[in-house]
Order: sequence, then C-alpha cells, then structure tokens
Amino acid sequence: MPRSVVAAACLVLGLGLIGGAVTGSWLTGDGGPEGAGNSFGTVRTLWHSTPVDDLFPPTVEGTGAGPGGADRTWTRIAVAPDSGCAHAFDPLLYKALAPVGCQRLLRATYTDATQSYVTTVGLLFTKADPAAMSALAARFRDEHLDGRADLMPRPYAAAGTAAAAFGDRQRASWTISVLTDAPVVAYAVSGWADGRTVDAPQPAADAVRSGATTDPAQAGLGNEAQGLADRVERRLRKTVGTATEKPA
Repeated sequence: MPRSVVAAACLVLGLGLIGGAVTGSWLTGDGGPEGAGNSFGTVRTLWHSTPVDDLFPPTVEGTGAGPGGADRTWTRIAVAPDSGCAHAFDPLLYKALAPVGCQRLLRATYTDATQSYVTTVGLLFTKADPAAMSALAARFRDEHLDGRADLMPRPYAAAGTAAAAFGDRQRASWTISVLTDAPVVAYAVSGWADGRTVDAPQPAADAVRSGATTDPAQAGLGNEAQGLADRVERRLRKTVGTATEKPA
C-alpha cells in the first residue's frame, strides 16, 4: 500500500510538471514551430512600424569592410517608397522568390565617402512561414542561385543623386541572403557612380576573395555590396530582437 501511494504521488507530480511546462510554453510563445510562427508575424509588420533610420541609417560605418580590411563609411542618398516587388528583381529572381511571397519591399541607396561607388540595399519582407523560408534558403544554397548573374536584384536610382545613372547595366556586384529566423530576404547590389556599364558582374562572395582580379573585385565593389548588406542585416536583427523580446 505505501508503495502504491508513493507511485501515485510521483505520477501526479510528474504530470503536473509536464502540464506546467506546456502551459508556460504557450504563455511565453516558445512552443516550437507555433512560437516561431508568432515571431514571424511580429517581424512581418516591422516594415511599417519601424522608423526608416533604424533600418537604413543616414550613415553606416564599415570598420574593416573594405579591401584589405580598410574602413568604409557609407552615406544614404536615397530611400525608395515602400512598395511591392514588381520590377525590383530580374525576372528569374522574381520567380525564384515567388514561393515566399512579397509582403513589402524596402530599399535605400548609399554612396561611399569618395562618391565613387553606389550601392542599393534592400529588405524584402515576405509572407512565408519558417518552413517556407528554410526551404528557400536551402534551394538558394544547394542550387547556388545567389551567384547567378541572371538572378540579380535591381538598383534604386534616384534623380539628382550620385546614383542617378545606376541602372541594370551598371550593376557590378551583388549579394542575397535568405534569412531563416525571420521572414526577410536581404540583399545589396553595387556599381560605379559614374554610370559606366559592366559586362561581367561578379557575386560579392567571389569578388571579395583574395586574388580575385576582375574589375569589380579590384575596385572593391564586392566589399561595398557585402559590407553594407551585412551591416543593414545586423541592424534588422537588432530591431527584430527588440520587437520580439518578451517582458521579464
């Protein structure tokens, strides 16, 4: 009889602990995929609830971001009105991104301290859930879609700025990052500010490699795209962390 009583008490206690853990998970939003989905929903609204200066600061410092570890400073010269994704990507890239949908697209264009280069950086807020974002990231990785010159983001050229002549034929280097912890695709595309055309654009990942001898690599345009994209993505993650953190 005593053993039966002890066993019953342990069973009740165990069920209570499990039930408490599950209830706590529901209350805090940490319930696995469902919790991640709730977080995605919060992030998806950041495009209209976050000041533009928080996502695309007027000035971005790129310590060690240039060729050979040189420092870079980028100044924002244009901010595009928030929009859909039509005409923002090459047709094949637009098709590749279609499975995650387009909630809103934010873009800004920067120039370096010498106004020799211009770079458009973009944040595509998608309609996708965590599974869809992971699937897209896997496809980009496995099929090397981020390195194909026929799948490039397009620049944002603003009249009266150093980027006025920054069109499709002026694209020299680019990078695309499909996030799996947020419904966002981040990218950047760079070129010369003088409007010269580029016959062979090179993905930033290749242009920043030691020994690369292409014109975009020698000019540091891969560093421009990669460095600015990295820093804007970091600011996005910081903003996401603030938006989704739970009160103590």
